[in-house]
Order: sequence, then structure tokens, then C-alpha cells
Amino acid sequence: MTADRRRPDHRSTSGSDHGDRGSDHGSSHRGERRTARPGELRHVVTHLITPLLMCVGMGLAYLGAFANPAPHHLPVAVVGTGTSAQVLAQTINDQAHGDLEARTVPGRAAAIGQLKKQEIFGAYVPGSTTAASGAGTAPGAGTASSAGSAAAPGAGTAGGTDTAHRGTAARSTHPTGRAAAQGRTSTANTPELLVATAGSDTSATVVQKIFTPLAAHQGAPLKITDVVPTAKDDPTGQGIFFLMVAISIGSYASVAVIGGAGAVLPLRLRGALALGTSLVVSVIGTLFAGPVFHLVDHGLAGLWGMAWLYSAGILLIGTGLHTFLKRWTTLGVMALFVMLNFTSSGGIFRPEMQNGFFAALHSFWNGAGFVEGTRSHVYFDGHGLAGHVWTLVGWLLAGGLMLAVAGLAEKRRRAAEAEAVANAGAVAAAAVAATVPERGAGGASGRSGGGQEPGDRESGGREPGGREFGQGSAQGASRPDAEEEMEEAVGV
Repeated sequence: MTADRRRPDHRSTSGSDHGDRGSDHGSSHRGERRTARPGELRHVVTHLITPLLMCVGMGLAYLGAFANPAPHHLPVAVVGTGTSAQVLAQTINDQAHGDLEARTVPGRAAAIGQLKKQEIFGAYVPGSTTAASGAGTAPGAGTASSAGSAAAPGAGTAGGTDTAHRGTAARSTHPTGRAAAQGRTSTANTPELLVATAGSDTSATVVQKIFTPLAAHQGAPLKITDVVPTAKDDPTGQGIFFLMVAISIGSYASVAVIGGAGAVLPLRLRGALALGTSLVVSVIGTLFAGPVFHLVDHGLAGLWGMAWLYSAGILLIGTGLHTFLKRWTTLGVMALFVMLNFTSSGGIFRPEMQNGFFAALHSFWNGAGFVEGTRSHVYFDGHGLAGHVWTLVGWLLAGGLMLAVAGLAEKRRRAAEAEAVANAGAVAAAAVAATVPERGAGGASGRSGGGQEPGDRESGGREPGGREFGQGSAQGASRPDAEEEMEEAVGV
């Protein structure tokens, strides 16, 4: 009976509680469904401009540089001094329509020397077919035969190795397989193509595609000899390019942190942080190139020096640009050191395989200086190294100049802000002075009524901690901008 009497009260109580919870839940949903304010939407749309511009810039740069590679005045050579070699070179030039620049070189050694200096990217040694009756050879075949028989020793002397023949190359004929002196004919030597894959694997592949049909027309397979091969653990030679990518990202991403989170620091300290960061990034890159991935097997000290010059130039230029570009700095450094830099570095396609715009950038851009300088230092006995190092030094000096210009701009900006604060203080003091006679006429009643003293009025524009109103809020407003800038950089 007692339990039955309690049930209605219990039900009514639980029902009311459920109704209260339902109303609270409904009110919370109504609070979540509030419409976005125009300022908030504009804030998001403004920040979407950066990734959209990145999309456009990356598409134009990468597709413009890599979408349709084709040779433009690619230098090659035909080995020989006779009329046949000259006619062959002229025929190649006539049929190439400017894609190739064929020349003749007197011998195989001269061709290897030009390959090591990257003056040419392929040298074709024509083969010859002779009749062997007894021990004699046809007139003029001795020079070709000597070139053919010296292929392996010459490649070894040049530091090259006979490659896997790329599917079309032929192995040298064993002496026991040659025709004896019984009136039968034999091939004294096969056509040979000399390349240097350490300079550019893609250029070597293009040269091979050009001369393979020529050898097939002569009825002989083409022998490929790589006189400057790459490191064993970097068969394509593109590891140096991807090393540059890693160093670049570590450098320009640090710019957003130094410029954003370090905006309150003096410019000298920010510059010191940039140099210190470049030292760390260059050491990391050297470890990747040597002990970790074995992209190079010697010359790590020189590689580290060029990596530091490259990283320091990016960080100093980016730190100086942050004074002017603020939250657009990430987009600016990406345009300079990704869109225009990676595409013109020569790490994937050399300038002879690109259009005129990126080929022109290759001659002075910092990424090309690092990639070509590393190749020259590691593979080509330092030929042309000085010019590439001076390119990196020039970008480092440009970074120092940019930092100096930023220092002058920030100095003028501080002077203008100090003048504005002084003028505002003078106006406030004049306003306070104008109210003093009125307070004097009010007498003691004004003071007893809780009125502020003139000193209180003068300090009324300050917080208890001594800061002016609005100063803390301005600093607080700059923090989200710095955080957003770093988030954009990390997202990239």
C-alpha cells in the first residue's frame, strides 16, 4: 500500500526530471546551431587563399618543368676524325632540328674527358666490320678496332664500369669466338656509347634512345659504357636531389617558427637562431647522405659545407622577408625555394631537357648550386665546383642583406610607434588638464562623491600591472596569427 502510494510521486518526479533534461538538451542544441558571424567566415575564407595559391603555383611550376621533357641543344659527340664521322655528326644535327648539337672528337680518351667535364652527355663510337683472311684487317679498321678493344680498359681508367647494357648492349666478343684465318668474315668491334650517369641519368637515357636505332641500322647491338657511374646505393643519381628537398623543407619550415613565435625577439637574435638552425639542418642532411642512406661514399665534409651554405641562405632570406610578408611568408618562401627551386635544380632533368625559363634559372638559383656542386665534388673531380659554391655564397649574402633591410624597416616602425604613443599621451594629458578647473569648482563634494583625482585620471588608461589598455590585447591578438602561420607551414 505504501509502495503504491509512492509510485505516482516517483513517476511525476522522474517525468519532471526527464522534462528538465530534455529542455536542457534542446537548449544546448539550439546553442550549437547558431549562425556564423560574417567576420568569422571572412577569416576562414581569407586563410584559404594561401593553400589555393600554393595549388596554382605548384601546378604551374611542376607541370611546366616536368610534364613534357625534351632535349634542347643537348651536346653529344661522334668519335672519329675521318669523313664518315663528320658526315654522321652533320646528319644528326640536320635531323635533330636543334634538339641535339653533335660534334666530332678525335678519340675515345678525348670523349671521356669531355664527359667528365660535362661538356657532352654522350659519345658514340662507330663500329666496323672487317674480313679476316689470315691475320690481316681491312684498311682503316685498325683505328676502330683499337678503340673497340680498348673499351674496357679505358672505362676502368676513367673510373667507369660497363653497365648492364640496358637491354640492348652487347658483351664484347671473346677472342676464341672470332673467325679464324679461313676466309670467313667477323665483326671487329661493336658500336659503343659512352655516357656519364652521375651527371644525369635521364640525359643518359635520352642519348641511348637516340643512338640505339643508329647502331641497329648498322646491324650490331649497342654497347653502353658508363664512364662516371653513381654510388652503389644511389643507382639513378637522384638521391642528391631528394637530399636537397629534405634540407629545403627543414629550412623554410623553420622560417615560420622563427618569424612567428620569435617575432617578439630582437632581429639579431632571430638571425642567430636562423644560423644555428641551418647548422643543425645541414648536419642532419649530411648524416642522411653518408651513414644513413650512403648516397655518397666520400667527400662528406664538402657536402656538409654546401648544405650549410644552402640552408643558411634560405633561413636568412626567409627571416628577413617575414618582417614584410608576415603570415604570407610561408607562401613566399615556397615560391622561392620550392616552386622555382626544385624545378630548376637539375636533379630530375638537366636544363638541356627543359624549356628556356627553367634552364635560365638553373644558371644562378641556389638549388642548382647545391645539386650541381655536390655532383661536381663527389663525381667529377671538382670540375666547376668553384662556380657552384659562389652561387651558394651569393644567396647567403643576399640573406644577410635582406636581414639588414628588415632591421632598418623594424627600426623605423618602432620609431613611428613610439611617436604615435607619445602623441596619444600628449592628447590625453591635455584632456585631463582641461577637466581640472571643473573638478576644482566642484569642491570637496566631488571628492567625497567618489570622483577620481587627476592622478587617478592620468593612470586610468593603465592596468594594475602598469601596461596601457589595449597593449596586452594587441599582443594577445598577435599570438593567434603566429600560431596560424606555423600551422600553415607545418601543414605544407
